[in-house]
Amino acid sequence: MKIIILVVTLTISLHAKATDSKYIEVMSKNIDAVYKAQTADEIQKAVNAFDRIASAEKEKWEPLYYSAFGNIMLANQESDGVKKDSYLDLALASIEKAKLIKPDDSEIVTMEGFIQMIRVTVDPAARGQKYSSKAFEAYEKALTINPDNPRALALMAQMEYGMAQFFKSPTTSACATAAKAIEKFETSKPESQLAPMWGKGMTEDLKTKCK
Repeated sequence: MKIIILVVTLTISLHAKATDSKYIEVMSKNIDAVYKAQTADEIQKAVNAFDRIASAEKEKWEPLYYSAFGNIMLANQESDGVKKDSYLDLALASIEKAKLIKPDDSEIVTMEGFIQMIRVTVDPAARGQKYSSKAFEAYEKALTINPDNPRALALMAQMEYGMAQFFKSPTTSACATAAKAIEKFETSKPESQLAPMWGKGMTEDLKTKCK
């Protein structure tokens, strides 16, 4: 009887490992695709894949996170405000689901702030105060959870720089935050194979604007 139980346990364990390995393989392929995507069609293809994975893997937060990331990238490429908002609505819906799976996660909260930051770009004059406050609130919360999160610092630097330009004020704070973000990018280690890795390039680009 003990032998039968051992065999069944081993079989279940091997199946779980194989399933997890397949999940990581498929996710890694699509994460790489969304990072390298150059066109809206390429981004949308990756987003569709993440949405399918999320439907099948209801206890995993990563496909929801990367679906949100892809929709933000699509919003960034869209000039029409209504369409931009529609992509951001999809991104926020994914993040809300991810938060239910993994509450108070620094990366998920950072992505929520990213969504609010891009909302500002639809109409900076009308939306600046409302959505910039929400973005900063999210970044501060993300950094409270994990002070070493480079993406929270990177996006905060982008927000600070944009606001400084809008109000024609010094970019000193933004540049200091960007420098700190780059330092964290250099020293931070991913928690898993699927952990977010984006953000360093855009922060380095921002740093070149600093005197």
